[in-house]
This record gives sequence, structure tokens and C-alpha cells, in this order.
Amino acid sequence: MRTVASHPDSPRPPASVARVTRIVLAALMGLIFALSVGAAIVLWPKTGELREPVPLLAEGTHFAYGVVTSIAEAAEQRSIAAVDMEVRVRLDGEDTSVPIQPIPEVSAEEMSVGDRLKLLFIPKAAETGSPYVFVDFQRGTPLALLVAVFAVVVVAVARWKGLAALAGLGAALAILWWFALPALAVGRNSVAVALVTAGLVLFAVVYATHGVSVRTTTALLGTYVGAGIVLGLAAWMIPATRLTPRTHENMNELMAYLPAVDLRGVLLCGMMLAGIGVLNDVTITQASAVWELRGAAPELPRRALFTRAMRIGRDHIASTVYTIAFAYMGTALATLLLVRAFDHSFADLVTFEEIADELVRTLVASTGLVIAIPLTTAIGVWLAGTPSAVDDAGPHVQEGDSPCEVRGLEAESRE
Repeated sequence: MRTVASHPDSPRPPASVARVTRIVLAALMGLIFALSVGAAIVLWPKTGELREPVPLLAEGTHFAYGVVTSIAEAAEQRSIAAVDMEVRVRLDGEDTSVPIQPIPEVSAEEMSVGDRLKLLFIPKAAETGSPYVFVDFQRGTPLALLVAVFAVVVVAVARWKGLAALAGLGAALAILWWFALPALAVGRNSVAVALVTAGLVLFAVVYATHGVSVRTTTALLGTYVGAGIVLGLAAWMIPATRLTPRTHENMNELMAYLPAVDLRGVLLCGMMLAGIGVLNDVTITQASAVWELRGAAPELPRRALFTRAMRIGRDHIASTVYTIAFAYMGTALATLLLVRAFDHSFADLVTFEEIADELVRTLVASTGLVIAIPLTTAIGVWLAGTPSAVDDAGPHVQEGDSPCEVRGLEAESRE
């Protein structure tokens, strides 16, 4: 490529990141990945350390699946407990209608002919009535259909990137299921488990979805910093606010079956996982904003680039903060309604255990998000290059060159 004098009004491509910077970034991310994998191996439950799964059913009992064929309601009370229900089940290769023992928690209005039910067969119950007890509705088919629709829509709109995102999500779920949950079950240090889980999950999701690039690495570094802030705040606030996970029904069951579990550690990891998803969303967007702005204005000084990128970041901060709040309020809506029914002040309301739990989740995630955005922007501005780097790397156009020559030089530079 020829080298000629540059013209201040000449079009220029975005600056390329120096080779040494790419090498340093690759080494840094490789080190983080290696440390995460090594720590996961150390924290992994040893042979015999993890308890065998508790049998779900007693001996002689089994699940059965049937379809509601008829419902005879009691006139005095529209409760499932007062409803005679026939359900068709397959016994010895034939469809047979049998009565079932329903439960009071499900109202009669929720049942209709044709509903597919999950039943529990209890032989001893036949002495006092039907051996079949209602357990739940069958939801497998509609859920599988919804998953399929979601996957088709994601791939149709996002194409290969959408498919990569689904693959990254699958890898993240595998890390959670095969590493994080067993490690917590045997009482491993919750902070270490949270850090390793976040490190591996983010590696799998971010690089699988967005590809390996300096821009993606920028977002990943910003997410790691934000995740560290979320973890630190959660580790401080959970004991400071005296959150007692034993008040949660599932937590009490955990203590019964897995006595080695650190309940506050489970709460801590839950806050971390809840925070990294939204953190990665904003850091990816912010890193992309920096690169697009640099591409549109390669001559822009770093300070001006940071200022413009943060205008986008502030809008993202404002919208994401209340989005997180609404998401958590939605999960606690039943509790809010119940507490609101009693004569409590708002100050009393937010200090209740379940409300305070959601409030801490929201605040630690939002704080990490707010700090991660300017940090990600600063990293991106530093890595995206400077005006001088553009002058050195861009095409040099001579005054008087024809438009075709200019386009040819630009294409040559991109190659």
C-alpha cells in the first residue's frame, strides 16, 4: 500500500488495537480462565462426599398420569375436597376410569374435563378410598412448546448469534448444575463458589454469544468488576441486615436433607447469579457503544469519546435500575399484597424479612451495575485507540485523489 500525505477531512476507519495489547488481554483472560477451572477442580466434591439423592417416593408407590373424564361438584361447597372426580389412567394396557383423592389447595374452578393430571399411587390409601392422589397438573407439553417457540424466534431473529446464545445458556446451566449446586451442597466456601461460578458462566455465555474479540473482552472485564462489587456488597449486607434464610420454607428443607449447606452462602450465590445477567447486558451494550462511536468519529479524543459514551450509559443506568426493581417486585408481589392488607407503615414494610431480602438483591445488583458502566466505558475508550493511532493505521489520502482511489485505499486498509 502506498504512503502519501494525509488530509484532515479524509474518511478514516476505526483504529485497530495494538498487537501487544491483544496479547496482554489474551494472557489475562487465559489466566482468569485457568484460575477458574483450577479453583473449580479444588472445590469439586470428592468421591463419597456428596450424599446420594434422597428417594422421592416410598417403596410401593409410583407416579401415574391421567386425564380428567368427569367432575361431579358438591352443591354446598366449590372446593376440590368436595368434588368427586373420575380420571382415566392406563392400567395393564387398558384405559380405566378411577376416582382420585383431590386436595383442598386447588379450587374446583381450576379443574375441567380433559385436564391432564399427575397422580401418586399409594396402595395403603385404597383401604380408606382411592389409591390415587392428585399431585399436580401435567405441564410438560405446553412448556416444551414454549421453549421450542422461544428457540425458533431467537434463531430466526438473531440467526447464528442467537444459536450461539442458546448454546452459551446451556453451558451456563450445566456449570450451575454440575459444579455450583454440588459444591454448595457439601458446604464449600460460598464466596469462592460464587466467584468461580461467575467466572466460568460468563466465559461460556459471553464468548459463545458475542465471539472472541477485544470488544467482547472489554465487556467481560467490566462484568467481572461489577460482579466483584455485587459479591462484596452481598457478603456485607446479608449479615449486616440479619437476613435469616431459615425463614424460607425451601431453606428449612435444605437443612433437613443437606445439613452441611451454608444457608447464607446459598443466599449470597443467588444474589451473585441474579446480578451477573443484568450486568453483562449493560456492559456488552456499553462496549459496543464505545466501538461504534469510535468508528463513526475516529478523530475524537479519548475524553470526548468517554463523555459521549457515558451519555448512552447514563440512559442505560436509569432504565435498567428501575427494570431490576420491577422484576424483583413482581416476584414478591404476593408477599406485598399480604403485608399491605395489614396496618403497616411503609418503613415497617421494607424491613420484613422477605421484602428486605428482595430489597438487598435489588440494591446490590443496581450498585454493581452503576459502577460497572463507567468502568467498562473507560476500558473500552482505552482499548479502542486514539486519534494518533488512527492516523498511523488508517489510509492516507492525497488531496486530489479521485473518489474511486479513496474507496480503494479504504478497502486496502481494512484488508
